[in-house]
Amino acid sequence: MSAAGEARRIELHLLGQTLTIRSEAPADYLRSLAKYLEERVTALKRSGVKDPTTALALAALDITDELFRAREDKSRDQGDVGARLGALVALLEKVAPRERESER
Repeated sequence: MSAAGEARRIELHLLGQTLTIRSEAPADYLRSLAKYLEERVTALKRSGVKDPTTALALAALDITDELFRAREDKSRDQGDVGARLGALVALLEKVAPRERESER
């Protein structure tokens, strides 16, 4: 059994091939990633993409697009939260101004 944080060999089955990789990530997590990718490739093949390499490349592009969009959404949401917090602080300061050091 490997210690936490130590890379270990994990076999993944993807598109009819067995891949052996070294990773610190849990095996079940990596297998779920491989399963997700295989499902995406299979969906593309069903839609008419015949070449497995093309299907894999298209699936990778689609998943990368999802990742980039999720990052943009997260960044935008964080900006929105920051703006709202700033507005809330400004409102609170109008209602209950902070004591100045000189007034203490």
